Amino acid sequence: MAAVLLRRLLTSNFDDVFPTLPAETQAQVRAQLLASVQQEEDSNMRKKLCDIIGELAHNMIDDEGNNMWPEFLQFLFESASSASIAHKEIALTLFSLVPGVFGNQQQQHLGMIKAMLTTSLADAANPTVQALAVKATAAFILLHDNEPNIQKSFADILPSFLQIIATSIQVGDDDALLKCLVDLAESCPKFLRPQVETILQLAIKALPDPNVGDSWKHLLLEVVVTLAETAPAMVRKAGAKYMNMLIPQMLTMMTDLEDEEDWSVSDEQAEEDNDSNSVVAESSLDRLACGLGGKTVLPHINSTLSQMLQSDSWKCRHAALMAISAVGEGCHKQMEGMLPQIMDAVIRFLQDPHPRVRYAACNAIGQMATDFAPIFQKKFHDTVVPGLLLVMDDSANPRVQAHAGAALVNFSEVCPKNILTTYLPTIIAKLESILAAKFKELMERGTKLVLEQVVTTIASVADTAEENFVEYYDRFIPCLMYIIENANSQELRLLRGKTIECVSLIGLAVGADKFLTDAGKMMDLLLKAQTNQEEMADDDPQVSYLISAWARICKIMGKRFEPYLPLVMGPVLKTASLKPEVALLDNEDMSAVDGDDDWQFVSIGEQQNFGIRTAGLEEKATACQMLVCYARELKDGFADYTEQVVKLMVPMLKFYFHDGVRTAAAESLPFLLECAKIKGPQYLSEMWQYMCPELLKAIETEPECEVVEEQLLDEDDEDVYVLSKVADITHALFAAYGQHFFPFFDILLPHLVKLLGPTRPWPDHQISAVYFLTDLLCSLRRSSFSRKGLLGEFSFSKLSYVSCSSTPASYVHPDIVTQPLLRPSTLSRRLRDGEGIRKLVQQRLKVTLALG
Repeated sequence: MAAVLLRRLLTSNFDDVFPTLPAETQAQVRAQLLASVQQEEDSNMRKKLCDIIGELAHNMIDDEGNNMWPEFLQFLFESASSASIAHKEIALTLFSLVPGVFGNQQQQHLGMIKAMLTTSLADAANPTVQALAVKATAAFILLHDNEPNIQKSFADILPSFLQIIATSIQVGDDDALLKCLVDLAESCPKFLRPQVETILQLAIKALPDPNVGDSWKHLLLEVVVTLAETAPAMVRKAGAKYMNMLIPQMLTMMTDLEDEEDWSVSDEQAEEDNDSNSVVAESSLDRLACGLGGKTVLPHINSTLSQMLQSDSWKCRHAALMAISAVGEGCHKQMEGMLPQIMDAVIRFLQDPHPRVRYAACNAIGQMATDFAPIFQKKFHDTVVPGLLLVMDDSANPRVQAHAGAALVNFSEVCPKNILTTYLPTIIAKLESILAAKFKELMERGTKLVLEQVVTTIASVADTAEENFVEYYDRFIPCLMYIIENANSQELRLLRGKTIECVSLIGLAVGADKFLTDAGKMMDLLLKAQTNQEEMADDDPQVSYLISAWARICKIMGKRFEPYLPLVMGPVLKTASLKPEVALLDNEDMSAVDGDDDWQFVSIGEQQNFGIRTAGLEEKATACQMLVCYARELKDGFADYTEQVVKLMVPMLKFYFHDGVRTAAAESLPFLLECAKIKGPQYLSEMWQYMCPELLKAIETEPECEVVEEQLLDEDDEDVYVLSKVADITHALFAAYGQHFFPFFDILLPHLVKLLGPTRPWPDHQISAVYFLTDLLCSLRRSSFSRKGLLGEFSFSKLSYVSCSSTPASYVHPDIVTQPLLRPSTLSRRLRDGEGIRKLVQQRLKVTLALG
């Protein structure tokens, strides 16, 4: 216990504790620790002492890389070369804990490090030493993941490194070595380049071996697919010849399913066992296809699937259909041309005698509807819609019936409206009858699975049908509103949340004229639930549904939503302000949270794990996005909340636990400024001064460029739009007043000249040099006097800069004298297509020079 407490103290409070001790005491502590670990006979206690020494050694390296504990380095090498097995184990354990312990002296010790690892890997008489050497080698290479020279110099120890891992797989007593290989595949794939074939051979040998445990097989697949993701070209080149063995083995693993007689009649959503062979193999096949591409993967899938689809075993047919679902994204280009043949094979399994095969067929169709939209919808609507509606009649098998509804969601949400409306009467009749039947079942038997799904399907169909759904509105709303009002028990939370979503999406689809009559009642029902908000857990599904529904209703009602703001802002702000729980746990403490899906952990060292409780994060992101919606829709009606929301959003520009939160925070800022205008220039200026520095810092440190990309594009589009409108007005004034507009145009000239500066973006160049200048030149040609002075303001050196500079691409525009001008409305399209303006400006310069 003393050892554990001391390590925790050094981990969390080193700067507050150790440096404050007298130098003599510090030296005594260091010396005593080294002596103690060397004398300790109990292996578990030695490991704990190593953890303490490793933590202390890590903290004894200063910012310049100087090791302030030279005795430790001497101890390390002496222990590694000792005849004592225990001392060798100590040295390797310490090195794996602190592989960077040599600091700025590492280069001069590189040979000794390699010799230590090589000798230990070769110690076949002592498997424990070999295993620790594997961990130490992996730790050292991972520390130098961006240093190819070091990786290259250690490449010759890879064969023995992999041989020890292969032996550990056969023995099956410790999977930590295989996990080291996973880490290397993720961070240092090029280090493994010389041994890619060996790794694939290892996997192919182990996967069909009944003596190898499932968890080991899963880790081997993880190594292979991780390499396919991080170094696809390397795997394609070295491993293509092994795919004809590896892929069939993965498909065989997907047939490892349990026979559960009551599976299809369960009223609970089918939950995947992420540790089962079938799920792991399916996920691995998906990732392998995305990594290596269809050319490498699909031929080997096709050669096996035809036999599996014709098998008498339902497990083989199920696996084949799930494989089709899995590889659509990665093999998109190759499968697109084969879709008619694929659909001919798949569609018949909607009527397979086994319910789980019918379930898999629905899954395959739903996934292809997403992966190949909208081509899939256009080509196969006449077979898919009737086929899925037929399966939705399978009330004897609720899970299959519900999954057919889910597949219809995938199909309809990206289906062209004109296609879906063709089937709308048939779909509506089916959904209406199922809703009535399942509502009756809920009241009589308490079953809800299919009802939850059919509510979602109604929402999706309405969302696509839009105004075409108006005539069906009154057939659904009474029942849905009844569910919202009365489904208040714990087990009906998800049903109520999905129904709230459904009604709000129907409202958006049919528009304010139709929905407004029920909007007040809807808000009253939702706000009635809000009074019980304190009782809702952060992961209660109703929270996100409520918040999203309020935002949709706000969009529908517009300014008429303002009276509800004081009532809805409380729960929205509470959810948006959620602070996630985090934890730093030792390996010994991890057992307390094993199996808790609400926590996600990442190893940050040999003994430490950083975790975050993910429950509530999606709800937080949804709430932040809804605040964006309120600011965008209500504008000055949201002004009273701008200060509070700005103070919430700006810090969340650095909320690195969730990309969606940071995206919403960045997106909200321009809308909040717009809302704040009514408060006056002083208020607006103070808000901007608060935002700007933090926004710039966030852009510099943002790990995902997509988070700021959308905001920057929106701002760029706004600038282009404003300038193009100014150009339109100027064009109209020149056309109407000709030379009489020149004095007013003189006022604009200095600003137009600035747009031509070399640091200005290309849209500014195009607007200034092409559009404003064109209008001026055309007016000069029509006028009876020269404006050489005015033209001089444009600075021909600036125009020459524009005309000679390279742009993303070039296009030749017709002569401006004989062809109509490009108007600003085409600017965004031209720019987004990468078309340059160099030649166009050159042509207009010629006209300018001709005019004198």
